[in-house]
Amino acid sequence: MQKLIAANRHKLDLDLRDSPRRPYFSATLLSQYRVTVPLIQKYATGTLLDVGCGLMPYRSLIAGRVARYDSLDPRPQTADVTYQQDVQAMTLIADATYDSAICLEVLEHVSNPFRAAAELHRILKPNGVLVVSVPHLSRLHEEPYDFFRFTGYGLRALFEGAGFEVVHLAQRGGLFSFLGHQLSITAVGLTWSVPVVGKLVFFLNEWLCVRPAYFLDEHLDRAGKFSLGYTIVLRKKA
Repeated sequence: MQKLIAANRHKLDLDLRDSPRRPYFSATLLSQYRVTVPLIQKYATGTLLDVGCGLMPYRSLIAGRVARYDSLDPRPQTADVTYQQDVQAMTLIADATYDSAICLEVLEHVSNPFRAAAELHRILKPNGVLVVSVPHLSRLHEEPYDFFRFTGYGLRALFEGAGFEVVHLAQRGGLFSFLGHQLSITAVGLTWSVPVVGKLVFFLNEWLCVRPAYFLDEHLDRAGKFSLGYTIVLRKKA
């Protein structure tokens, strides 16, 4: 069953990569699109680097807002990745190259996030802007490359220690989104490749799981004690 879910999840990621339906696969993704994407669109500028780009699902939402979109991933999933490197050692990129960068759900997968933060600081120009999202509540995933979980306080300390100033810090989702995500992965993951049934389950999942979970988190945990994750906007000091 796990192999089937993993295969269908990969197929779903490919099928929905540029689709407006992608956020409604799970409350986790919905929170990313409601919180992180608007911040990217607000702060992305000039030349931008997508660090840990994966299948580049946000590229179409960014490319028209920047002068150049480049990408980096240690294990490329598409043929047009600009750099095949690790965020902890971006040796192909010179100092002060980029005006902005994004690093979404990546830092939990690196063994030394302090080194990664220093590298992100190095490759940005003075006053360059970085948007980072990380999980706080998450099951084990992409094993064995799953090392850390972050609080908002830890995230702030990590990047201030690397020389950044914090522009904005936001909570994403909560406990209901975390639990709903597990249900969504199972339900949609088991059926996505089945004609008609997969689309029907996706529709039911959106209205019976994704939207209700997101709504409950928005209204029952305003203090953010059970935050699903955090998104932080940072600026490299001039």
